[in-house]
Amino acid sequence: MTFTKRFLTLATLAAAILAADMVGGASKAHAQEVQITGPLAGAPAVRRMRLYRTGRIQLEPNFSFTLQDEFKRTLYVGLHAGYYFTDWLGIGVWGAYGVAGLNTGLTDEVVRAGVTTDRNRLSLPTNENFDSQVGEQVWAAALQLEFIPLRGKLAMFQKLFVDTDLYMFLGVAFVGVEERADVHLQESNEEAGTECALADTACLEQSQTARSSRVAIAPTFGVGLTMMFNDFVGLNLNWRGMPFSWNTSGTDESGDEDGDFPDGAVDSDDRFFKFNHMFQVGLVIYLPTEPEITE
Repeated sequence: MTFTKRFLTLATLAAAILAADMVGGASKAHAQEVQITGPLAGAPAVRRMRLYRTGRIQLEPNFSFTLQDEFKRTLYVGLHAGYYFTDWLGIGVWGAYGVAGLNTGLTDEVVRAGVTTDRNRLSLPTNENFDSQVGEQVWAAALQLEFIPLRGKLAMFQKLFVDTDLYMFLGVAFVGVEERADVHLQESNEEAGTECALADTACLEQSQTARSSRVAIAPTFGVGLTMMFNDFVGLNLNWRGMPFSWNTSGTDESGDEDGDFPDGAVDSDDRFFKFNHMFQVGLVIYLPTEPEITE
């Protein structure tokens, strides 16, 4: 009897609680709902926010260097200009000129200890001039759409706080490339470019330093951070990718129609796809100097 009475008591209490919840549930706020009343009702999340990009022109002198190059690294000096329709969307142009080309460790090793044989005489006429035959980026330009999905504040040493935004861009790039000029051996089936006999050392060495220029068209994309020091001056850091095909080594890398390798020619068939990318540091200047400020 004692157990039965306890069970009936608990059942009655549970039914009373459930009934009370059903009657008053329409007027109660649940945990996942936030009901704001009074002077804060309908207020925006942020007031007096600086819109650094909206309706402004960005000018950015910058310095870039290519990354993970096989044979030669390019140092660029450039300029980026952009116009922003809103604080999160804009369009920009970027251009840069290579002011220096630096040999990688692999190139220095070939120059110092490379060995020329009858089999690789076309690819490496002489090891001392190998750094003159490798491909090199000379200039680059891009038209890009810029998207700014995130912004906030970055704390430095928990003392200095700077307004920061993260942006992404996507567009088309034009890259000025210098490569070794076309050359082929007399016994090959190729016709374009310089023709040299395998035993003609002088001809092969001259072809090693001959250059040809072209423009490679490639997609470009990347991501970066802009940190604002005041209303119109800031620091920009970004990474950019520009994948395209080129002959970075200036060597005979392809086979002929019969599958024989090498094919006895250095030409466009020796260009292979490379994921070229770079890192950039720039000084950001916004015009007009006063940003729009929200209510």
